[in-house]
Amino acid sequence: MFDIKTELTTNPKEKPAPEELGFGHYFSDHMFVLDYTNGIGWHDPRIIPYQPISLDPSSMIFHYGQSVFEGLKAYVTVDNEALLFRPDQNFKRLNRSNERLCIPAIDEELALEGLKQLVKVDRDWIPSAPGTSLYIRPFIIATESNLGVHPSNNYQFIIIMSPSGSYYKEGINPVKILVEEQFVRAVKGGTGEAKTGGNYASALKGQEIASREGYSQTLWLDGKENKFVEEVGSMNIFFKINGTVVTPELNGSILPGITRDSMIQVLKSKGIPVEERRISIDEVVDAYQNGTLEEVFGTGTAAVISPVGELKYLEDKMIINKGEIGEVSQMLYDTLTGIQYGTIEDAFGWTIRL
Repeated sequence: MFDIKTELTTNPKEKPAPEELGFGHYFSDHMFVLDYTNGIGWHDPRIIPYQPISLDPSSMIFHYGQSVFEGLKAYVTVDNEALLFRPDQNFKRLNRSNERLCIPAIDEELALEGLKQLVKVDRDWIPSAPGTSLYIRPFIIATESNLGVHPSNNYQFIIIMSPSGSYYKEGINPVKILVEEQFVRAVKGGTGEAKTGGNYASALKGQEIASREGYSQTLWLDGKENKFVEEVGSMNIFFKINGTVVTPELNGSILPGITRDSMIQVLKSKGIPVEERRISIDEVVDAYQNGTLEEVFGTGTAAVISPVGELKYLEDKMIINKGEIGEVSQMLYDTLTGIQYGTIEDAFGWTIRL
């Protein structure tokens, strides 16, 4: 058992109404903090009232971007229990990101125990309205005060939590996606497979262009040949072509999504053919033109499934499945959310009830 000190707030916040939640606007009363000092290691695990972080202006996070983060959720089940979905996988992936960013590995069991205790302390912050959840953001930042270019000697690992509204307030409406032609997000050997802030900063320009043209997200192509599909903004991407679901293989520049992995396992359990391989944008266009492109959808923590109703590449606008959610997309959404909210049996052993 880990010795995690807990300091409870003396000034609890007023909780927002479910219809006001949105995403990432409100934060629970407490946060988990763990410090790293070179020569000592990770130490002083604690739960404290949510508060600002005080850092020296020369802290290395501000200058060299040494940071990683994760995203997961807690849910209230139909029998009023708090539930976490595959949190162990988030901390495994966090350590893979740590390795790439030269950040010391955390003790995954300590991180998970800290998360469990934090969720129990702020249990009342998990919203119970349909489709709502408590978004959880673990992150690590370099805190050493030094302008020399080298890995930091000091870090903080923090977990904050934010009650989130239903992603689909009026049903699952397919999104419009623009294929980015000029910029790239990541290349093999870079940081694309790590969950680090710089990846998202470099993707903002493509998102800005897509928004200007009336599209909700950007589909990124590979950074070398500019023809192989990689991922969509904050999601992995899937294509259903002639009965087979295809998703780009993990190649070192694509984030290994936990929802992505979950979807692949569900597809296989349902006997639906699924392939992880390279897929070019030309193959997607050809499948659309010959009538075999049946569904396109993105997967991620926030939305679970985002069906794609329109895909624009160069001057071609591809309307997918008449702009409606497909049968496989709906099945995957219903299955995963059913497991997450406890309405269907978790045959995969993915959930932790608190």
